[in-house]
Amino acid sequence: MTHLAVFGISSGGLNTAVKLLILFLVVIWLALVYYTYADARRRIADPMLIGCATLASFFPYVGTIIYMIVRPAEYLDDIRERELEMQAAEARIQRLDYFLCPHCDYQVEKDFIRCPNCTRKLKDPCVTCAKPLDPEWRLCPYCETEVVHAEGPRRRRRRRSEEGDTSSGPPVEA
Repeated sequence: MTHLAVFGISSGGLNTAVKLLILFLVVIWLALVYYTYADARRRIADPMLIGCATLASFFPYVGTIIYMIVRPAEYLDDIRERELEMQAAEARIQRLDYFLCPHCDYQVEKDFIRCPNCTRKLKDPCVTCAKPLDPEWRLCPYCETEVVHAEGPRRRRRRRSEEGDTSSGPPVEA
């Protein structure tokens, strides 16, 4: 009876050990192919790149090693979680008494009537209690005084006529 000899080894025990070693290396290689695919799915959003990484791992051992070198450092779930934490932190900052002047972006507090940097008016004071009022409020929430919005004369921009007349006076009739 002839035995299939691997690498020309005629000893039965040694031949079995070599066959088991080869089987072990093939199983490890297939496990690395699966590992590369599973890891790429957790780290890469583009399906084309996942396929390329998996195909590269079919080169025994070398493909997986190259993938391990060039793979992204973070999992997609970790990136999403970090972005959510940043959004939550930004929302917490918005709820605090941290505001910026709309004119100069200087940090002002919620109850400032004027910006200390550019001295522009931020809010109107209540006529009764002098607390700062939001321009959209119709009533002072502190003393319940109705807010009267004084609408001064509106400034109108002058339009140039089609003939190029830029005179400031009324038209003169001839």
